[in-house]
Amino acid sequence: MKNFEVLGLSQPLLDGLADMGFENPTEIQQQSIPILLKHDGDFIGLAQTGTGKTAAFGLPLLDLIDVNSREVQALILAPTRELAQQICGQMEQMSKHLGKLNVVPVFGGANIMNQIRDIRRGAQIIVATPGRLMDLMKRREVKLDALKYMVLDEADEMLNMGFKEDIDFILSKSDTGRNIWLFSATMAREIKRIVDTYMVQPEEVRINPKNIVNKNIEHQSIQLKASDKIEALRRFLDYDQDMFGVVFCRTKRDTQNVADQLNNNGYATEALHGDMSQAQRDAAMKRFRNKNLKLLIATDVAARGIDVDDITHVIHFALPDDPEFYTHRSGRTARAGKKGVSIALITRGDNRKLKFIASKLGIEFTQGEVPALEAITQKRIARWSDNMIKQEINEKIGEDLLTAVQESFADVTKEELIAKLLTKEYNSIYKRNSISDLNDRSKGRDRDDSPRRERGKRTSRGTEEGMKTYFINLGLKDDINKGALLGYVCDTTGISGAQIGRIVMDKTHSYMDVAEDVAPQILTLDGKQRNGHDLRVNEHKGVVKEPARERGGRGGRSGGGFKGRRDSNGGGGYKGRSNSGGSSHRGRRSDSDNSGSGNRNSRRRSDSSSGGNDSGGNRGGFKGRKW
Repeated sequence: MKNFEVLGLSQPLLDGLADMGFENPTEIQQQSIPILLKHDGDFIGLAQTGTGKTAAFGLPLLDLIDVNSREVQALILAPTRELAQQICGQMEQMSKHLGKLNVVPVFGGANIMNQIRDIRRGAQIIVATPGRLMDLMKRREVKLDALKYMVLDEADEMLNMGFKEDIDFILSKSDTGRNIWLFSATMAREIKRIVDTYMVQPEEVRINPKNIVNKNIEHQSIQLKASDKIEALRRFLDYDQDMFGVVFCRTKRDTQNVADQLNNNGYATEALHGDMSQAQRDAAMKRFRNKNLKLLIATDVAARGIDVDDITHVIHFALPDDPEFYTHRSGRTARAGKKGVSIALITRGDNRKLKFIASKLGIEFTQGEVPALEAITQKRIARWSDNMIKQEINEKIGEDLLTAVQESFADVTKEELIAKLLTKEYNSIYKRNSISDLNDRSKGRDRDDSPRRERGKRTSRGTEEGMKTYFINLGLKDDINKGALLGYVCDTTGISGAQIGRIVMDKTHSYMDVAEDVAPQILTLDGKQRNGHDLRVNEHKGVVKEPARERGGRGGRSGGGFKGRRDSNGGGGYKGRSNSGGSSHRGRRSDSDNSGSGNRNSRRRSDSSSGGNDSGGNRGGFKGRKW
């Protein structure tokens, strides 16, 4: 393997790399640095996350900058503030032997006046997110007259995040006398458009992504219930004391919910998402870098720019839709030649998506297992025993106190005392975890592993004994039925289906009976959002009456499959609302409908909890109003 000396870098930069402990360049660095040092033109570097792209463009850029000039000579665009900060930090470390060089980060969420002040002092290199840079350009605080180099880092990610117009604006305002260096994980269609529009005969370096994805990462998938995923994380943490990883969630709400549930159970975790202030995000990242956290729970966007050594695990709490996002996520581990594990927590419905990701990226998922409670117990008891043996005796314990305690244990044998201490530790382990077998993939277990609860007697208010009733402002008008509501509550709160009794659903709201011992958990829904709808949940102490259509059984008096409102005598297969007869009607129809597809399209709704897919215009299958 080549070393940095043969790439043509100046001695001050080599000294900086030596101070940082870098000895051998990565493949993208080996191929890119010599070209960028000598080629006066545009450049494309295609390589996956975690391959060392920052140094690939940062080192030649530092060697080409005139440190004696105070003008802005280089502009580096990055998708997130975390990545901008990371790039800035690495550039400062690599250039510390070059002399006076100012690298200024500018991004949203921080005081813009402080950033303006730093730029006015003289910034040869600006590292920016697109939105904040546009703001500074419109204020005429960033002048690009002397710009020589424009670097687009993680260009595909910037476009995925909606920065297309911003990038076009910035490139169009700096289109003379500068070279564009574009670094990306993929050559997507929009990347190709930028190349064709703004770049002239660029040199290109492309690193085989399949080799990078597979290199030192072990890919595992674990199938389990959605409501078991939090406990799976807890068991991983209980089993592996050395776990240090990142958990990826799809939404900001899921990220915060996972972190809150783990923290409430005594695990050192922190959320990282876009709703947090910059100070909160910086504090979370500082704790993570200092390894005061076991897990960082993050969204894909917020995690861009996480460059932390020794990450052992990447856990996908939910699979990404795009295989490239899987590559970005898993690339957080197995850096600098180290080994790492990428674990996908999937439900039965994710198997097709998992196969697609594996096929697209050329990787193989092995079937992993959640640590069994027995294995966790053995490991923790062994650590506990070892720690007890190594425990040093406090010299401040007086002879009188020691004698008094010894006398109180005089009638207890050594075996009994050990058994009592062991019982205390053993009970704490089982109190912290459920006894469920999370690896049981039988069909019934995939729905709900809890034993069926016998229905109790009802109180005068209609509530089952041992249960409390809760009001939830979700009803039929929110395109949700009882099954979907039950699944949503179980997945979001961790309450099992066996702990939920009667569900009464009306047009605008619902009532749900919940076992008293877990009832407070349902209040965690209060204030959350579902499909943009603010949820309100509170205990209901009045009488709950079922809607008239449910009292006579499913479908009321009409029997059959009736699930709507009928104004005339329709046939048994009616499943919508109709103002005229006919047995085959399956949708909502009025006299003005004319069987056109436009009205159906305008009424089409999708709901992630129902599992439907209404993407087609006149596709077969269900065509009515979905409950």
